[in-house]
Amino acid sequence: MNSTNRRQFIERTSMGALGLLPGLSALSAIHAQGAVKENPKPNIIYIMTDDLGYGDLGCYGQKTVQTSNIDRMAAEGKRFTDCYAGSTVCAPSRCCLMTGYHTGHARIRGNALVPLLPEDITVAEVLKNAGYKTGIVGKWGLGEPDTSGIPNRQGFDEWFGYLNQRRAHNYYIDYFWKNENKYELNGAYSHDLFTEEALKFVRNNHQNPFFLYLAYTIPHANNERGDEGMEVPSDEPYSNQPWRQAYKNHAAMITRMDRDVGKLFNLLKELGIDDNTIVFFTSDNGPHREGGADPFFFDSNGPLNGIKRDLYDGGIRVPMIVRWPGKVKAGSVSDQVWAFWDFLPTAAELAGAEIPNGIDGISMLPSILGKKQKDHEYLYWEFHERGFTQAVRMGKWKAVRNTHNKKPLEVELYNIEEDISEQRNVALQHPDVMVKIKDILATCRTENENWPIGTESKG
Repeated sequence: MNSTNRRQFIERTSMGALGLLPGLSALSAIHAQGAVKENPKPNIIYIMTDDLGYGDLGCYGQKTVQTSNIDRMAAEGKRFTDCYAGSTVCAPSRCCLMTGYHTGHARIRGNALVPLLPEDITVAEVLKNAGYKTGIVGKWGLGEPDTSGIPNRQGFDEWFGYLNQRRAHNYYIDYFWKNENKYELNGAYSHDLFTEEALKFVRNNHQNPFFLYLAYTIPHANNERGDEGMEVPSDEPYSNQPWRQAYKNHAAMITRMDRDVGKLFNLLKELGIDDNTIVFFTSDNGPHREGGADPFFFDSNGPLNGIKRDLYDGGIRVPMIVRWPGKVKAGSVSDQVWAFWDFLPTAAELAGAEIPNGIDGISMLPSILGKKQKDHEYLYWEFHERGFTQAVRMGKWKAVRNTHNKKPLEVELYNIEEDISEQRNVALQHPDVMVKIKDILATCRTENENWPIGTESKG
């Protein structure tokens, strides 16, 4: 979106609370027509974990690691089986989440230190212009200090955490950023501080609509510490397990995070806003093999093939749980196919806000509420490490094209409904599908100077 269009969007949406904007849904119309007192705008919380696999939660089949609070969230809400991250590593995945574009159109397509620009519109800006107080706690990765990409210049009123995703490897760090200033630390465990700050934000802003983006770094490894990279203050409740220490720590990190998710839900109930708060829970990409962790020890990718940095589903299909008491059917499960770029339009519809033109996402609020949903024709990803890789999900079909020595290999095709582990390449059996897939791979992306085809990103 260019700067002129962005300015026009901001001018329109800053007046959105005063009247009905064109093209809004029935839910949005109710908000905009003055029924706010009877049906107030919901608070929106988006919890993002870091490198948590599709199979790392009990509600997705995990047998060993304890996640009782998140499992209860699924029992009280809706669990999606076919939701996808924006990418298979953190920065582009978060860019897709914030801007509503897939990695064929997103500004950030890899982990190089490229910032969002002033003309980029984020979900925080959309919600702020709709009257929300906006806050982010945790890991950002979309702009370095003094650039246009920092959270406070991208629609967030309050910000606390790591700007740089590499610094976020370290759980015992010397400082965070608090808005645009350094916040000195004294050896505290970063995740615990994130939880404290998130609870404080909710408590301070609960009397008005708020959006909290809680971007935990668990269970990402401290890559610089080798086999000691799974950093956690205590390995409880797994201290007596006959496992390698890295495995104990990995499990303890996830259970610690689960404990703190429980604290958040307890606070929502204490403040009397539980029924008017919709909470999303997910991960930025698939599980890792870093810091001494082994994704196969706990079956972290479940039935899926691949891990972080792969475009097979193990690298990009992620847990997605949505809870909204009284609105989302408790204990429901959906196979709706969607991705991170759908969050911006979903949040906009929840807030009764205008959706920016030209983005790749579509609102998933109908599916969340159990209503008829418009489907994507396809989902698209590209990745620029270890060669150039592309993937497409089109209905039951999943296609992956890897490169070797910068030369494209044949496109692989899988019937994801019959072959969830992507083991049987059926490209030769379905030439008609392959024609459509190859057309998508050739036409659904724009060039990006930071990630040209044939050049690997550094980061």
